[in-house]
Amino acid sequence: MGRTGFKIRKKNDRESLTLDIKDHVIYSLSKEMKDASEWDAGNALALALRDRLVERMIDTRDRYRKVKAKRMYYFSIEYLLGRCLGNSLCNMEILDLCEDIFKDLGFDLDEVRASERDPALGNGGLGRLAACFLDSLATLDLPGCGYGIHYEYGLFRQAIHNGYQKELADYWMKEGMPMQIARFDQSVLIPLYGRVENAVSPSGEYIPMWVDWDDIIGVPYDVPIVGYGGNTVNYLRLFAARASENFDMDIFNHGDYIRAVQRKIESEMVSKVLYPTESVSFGKELRLVQEYFLVACGLRDITRRFMGQNKNFDEFADYVAIQLNDTHPALTVVELMRYLVDERRIEWERAWEITRATCAYTNHTLLPEALERWSVSLIEKVLPRHLQIIYEINSRFLKDIEIRYGNDTEKKRRMSLICEEGTKKVRMANLAVIGSHSVNGVSELHSELVKTRLFPDFYELEPDKFNNKTNGVTPRRWLLKANPELSGLITEFIGKGWITDLDELHGLEGFVNDNGFCERFMKAKRANKVQLAEIIKSTLDVSVSPDSIFDIQAKRIHEYKRQLLNVLHIIHLYLELVDNEVEPSCPRTFIFAGKAAPGYWEAKQIIKLIHSVAKVINNDPRANEALKVVFLPDYRVSLAEKIIPACDVSEQISTAGTEASGTGNMKFAMNGALTIGTYDGANIEMLDEVGKDNFYLFGLKQEEVEQTLRNGDYHPREFYNRSPEIRQIFNALSENRFSVKEPDLFNWIVNKLLSDNERYMHLADFESYLDAHKRIDKDYADSGLWAGKAILNTARMGRFSTDRTMREYAEGIWNIKPVKG
Repeated sequence: MGRTGFKIRKKNDRESLTLDIKDHVIYSLSKEMKDASEWDAGNALALALRDRLVERMIDTRDRYRKVKAKRMYYFSIEYLLGRCLGNSLCNMEILDLCEDIFKDLGFDLDEVRASERDPALGNGGLGRLAACFLDSLATLDLPGCGYGIHYEYGLFRQAIHNGYQKELADYWMKEGMPMQIARFDQSVLIPLYGRVENAVSPSGEYIPMWVDWDDIIGVPYDVPIVGYGGNTVNYLRLFAARASENFDMDIFNHGDYIRAVQRKIESEMVSKVLYPTESVSFGKELRLVQEYFLVACGLRDITRRFMGQNKNFDEFADYVAIQLNDTHPALTVVELMRYLVDERRIEWERAWEITRATCAYTNHTLLPEALERWSVSLIEKVLPRHLQIIYEINSRFLKDIEIRYGNDTEKKRRMSLICEEGTKKVRMANLAVIGSHSVNGVSELHSELVKTRLFPDFYELEPDKFNNKTNGVTPRRWLLKANPELSGLITEFIGKGWITDLDELHGLEGFVNDNGFCERFMKAKRANKVQLAEIIKSTLDVSVSPDSIFDIQAKRIHEYKRQLLNVLHIIHLYLELVDNEVEPSCPRTFIFAGKAAPGYWEAKQIIKLIHSVAKVINNDPRANEALKVVFLPDYRVSLAEKIIPACDVSEQISTAGTEASGTGNMKFAMNGALTIGTYDGANIEMLDEVGKDNFYLFGLKQEEVEQTLRNGDYHPREFYNRSPEIRQIFNALSENRFSVKEPDLFNWIVNKLLSDNERYMHLADFESYLDAHKRIDKDYADSGLWAGKAILNTARMGRFSTDRTMREYAEGIWNIKPVKG
């Protein structure tokens, strides 16, 4: 029986679970158990698990209703969930039991779990962070849920053909998702396009009317998110776009079948694919429609729920908190204003107070090109009433600026929502800042740069609303589930309290000098390396030694993340070996993974370079025992769960001042990897926690980078002229040693890295990077020393749990409290 009186009938014992699995094979899949395949058994288990999650989800909902809890709603354009079955079994603490049940039924649960497709609802760190947040919210019994889009196709499946990235359709729903729950009864109607008609009330009040709009239907699907221990089950609500009418019957009856279903096809395009290309106008328009679809569906759902328990919108912000995950959901500010002013008839000033008290904004990037701007003409076409509201917000805001600062034209130009240079555009980041009561960065350095570099005028205006919330990762997925070898050892020595209180990992520090513990810690690491080596062999047909250093850079491919710097070092080691006859002191296996945006030519060329270098090195018998280079395609959560536990050296080498936080760095260190990294993002806080002796720091600091670039003092040819290593590498690239059949393929790299406009300063950090790797070689050769450093990295990762991050958001921004069962 739940605390609310709702009876939880489904038990988690062997007998009940076995019976429910068999029943679902019969009644849900229409088969006898003797005819069930492994896939059928996995589906039946997912349905049996869903039954249990639904019961607890209803109980959780009733708990929230009973105390009229304030709830937080997380708006994110992407969620990178990873496979749901194993994670839910793990958090329900029935994974081992289900493995035994499957053995009794003649199946291998590991094989079943491996066959589940990753939900392709996200791309990289932004979506994975959102998924970690949802896990921690439920584990902490915090009333909150996520809102997103139910994409039919993900970003893309990455294949490699002749070293080049090829994008394939990722139809992740091909085999369905038994864990999700369709909520057709809670579908919402979303207007688009049309025009604004000016009207006047009998009292003379101006009433703008949005008319002649098209509409689409947002159909919600809930993915249960269970916290560790199974007490609280929140959910991620994903909206799929459907046409309001399947087709025009009159047109159909006249034989024009294509035109009859055209509207249905166009409507459903909205949730068809994640991040449609913006290289053509149709793609830009679809992307804007997607962003509005997300916030409009979410707000319709929130206001429906609010109206069910509250009638007074003056209390809206007392019961509702909305977190904007970057600028993609920034239209929330405008849509909420439209709803309050146009539909609830609340006067403008009060509506603005409610909106600002409700919304909060997280910034995730310092790169100016990543801050969204939408053309005024496009917004006017898609959302004509919203453009009016944007102009009204801007007009009132700029009047306030003028009252405070006088007629400072330049300041008003910078702070305006409208960029007047060239084609008029709406600055979505400015909109998010103006319309929110809180603006946070995601690491201490990033949050300072948000104030001083990105939004200095807004910080001067309202300093109290800017704050830092350093990112984290959930230890349930990234240590407990992903690394059973290590997590089992940790639990054996310090108990299981660390699973929900990661600070308890500090207890491992007492075993750093325990030879038996050190030996078992490194044995767990080697077992994970053996497993990854098998994956590499089966995927790429390349043999790598688990006794070599596994040096890994797994993340989105981007120039600022500097995979190029890593490759330059690899080329240097290879040339040292074959040209200079200098063998590395420790064998190395360099492992890359990550996707490049389809339209990002340079990033895709970097992938080609990695493969070209790998082909030369891996086929040169002189390098066979010393160096290997591999690129694992189609990086995703399930692959990351195999890569991360096997890592010895984690490459976190972005140019200082470019990475907002990073969370891969935390996952690797939590699993006993040592970081080679710059003074950037959350690397800085990790360095403070683990200690400088357990972190391989290199490169310029952010202020040095900024000053050098601002003064025009970066001249990479100076580094080239005084470094024989750089000259040797560039000569090899120019002489086509890695592109014999494609001459001059990589000349662009040499030219770019030698340009004074190269803003990521690869050559400025190269020598320092080499020196850091030499320190790694020296330390790794001392197995006892390395084991101690690896253990301390795991032991000192307590701060980087999303449980801590969520508590800080809950207390400092959302003002929500746990509602325990």
